Amino acid sequence: MKPPCPRPWTRRRFLRGLGVSMALPWMESLPWSTTAARARDEAPVRLAVLFSGNGFHGKEWWATGEGEQMQLGKVLQPLHEFRSRMLFVRGLRHVEAAKGNIHSSQTGNWLSGAPLADGGEIRSGTSFDQLLAQRLGSATKVPSLVLGCEKSNPSVHKNYSMLYSSHISWSSPTTPTPLEIYPALAFDRLFRDEVGRGDRSVLDAVLDDAKALRPRLARADHAKFDEYLDSVRDVEQRLAAVGKPVARAWQPALAAPDRPRPADGLPADIAEHMRLMCDVLVLAFATDTTRIVSLKLNNDHSSQRFPHLGVDSMIHHLLSHSDTADWLRVNQFFVEQVAYLCRRLDAIREGPRTALDNTMLLYGSSMMTGNHDNDQLPLVVLGGGGGRIRGGRCLDYRAQPQRQMCRLLLSMMATMGVALPRFGDATEPLAEF
Repeated sequence: MKPPCPRPWTRRRFLRGLGVSMALPWMESLPWSTTAARARDEAPVRLAVLFSGNGFHGKEWWATGEGEQMQLGKVLQPLHEFRSRMLFVRGLRHVEAAKGNIHSSQTGNWLSGAPLADGGEIRSGTSFDQLLAQRLGSATKVPSLVLGCEKSNPSVHKNYSMLYSSHISWSSPTTPTPLEIYPALAFDRLFRDEVGRGDRSVLDAVLDDAKALRPRLARADHAKFDEYLDSVRDVEQRLAAVGKPVARAWQPALAAPDRPRPADGLPADIAEHMRLMCDVLVLAFATDTTRIVSLKLNNDHSSQRFPHLGVDSMIHHLLSHSDTADWLRVNQFFVEQVAYLCRRLDAIREGPRTALDNTMLLYGSSMMTGNHDNDQLPLVVLGGGGGRIRGGRCLDYRAQPQRQMCRLLLSMMATMGVALPRFGDATEPLAEF
């Protein structure tokens, strides 16, 4: 009698435990999840979109030159090490964003270019990240992850709903995608089959399956597998510490908020909140649990404060109305989160590339400065898009008649394998992308 055949590898491999399924990272020992990717032995292309509200310092958002010789303004200095993998995009805009009020109508269509309804009505357009999730999301456990670090604002400002200022991701023209601001729940979304925090560690729940899998991996993948499990444990331990007193050399950012934020499950300071959300994003990509993530670091018209930066005299929105040293310091703090994310992704090897090489990361705001100038949007794209994007360049569209930001979004969708004849007010992608 023949011995039973070992269980064949499935097209996607999960570590499983009671109430938990945890997708594995890219490893040479495992077949990948799509026929095309397996044929090239490549990890898939991911999309990350990061947003911060109220624009940037009017004199310090700039870049010139190419490659390692690219020079960056002070706002972008935290990204200096990644300048050869960055596209600085200048001159693109949304025409519809100039037709309404300030803030709300400049942000609610940032990823769609759609016209916005006023009078308190909610109507925008499906954002390009959610369109990609609808087309590609069936390949992963979670179609997309929509994260934020500031609570949604349901009020009305100058005849427009502030929900537009609170959401960049829209599942349909009338439905802003629910925004997860709790790191623990975002983490659970990746690894728990039933959302809700339990008593048992996610990693403990799948430990038996992990032990059974390890001997079947190639020796070259052992270190990557162990590093992945360690990173899951690290995030779990940090999430467990949320809300507990921690010795710090500075006052928590929420020591004197101007409006209440949920205390249970939210970190005590903005910096840790943003870093935890970045870590969840990295885990989401490393495990292929999703390939599409948006992270809204704050709202447009934001009320965040920054005592850990020595800036506590004004909220974010008021700081944005003048080009002060404090405003520059806050801008750099936000860009530092982008640099941290790039650093984490670049440390993950995926065959011949890194996770950053296999990612398109779009970062920007819905206005150039806090004075509501949105005739040209501040935008940078980082990462290699799976080897399809050549970085170290400055693309300037100010002199071109067709300078819709939706052209950039068309280009990014095509890089993900979704080529459309039009999106928003654009009918062709950017030739230079």
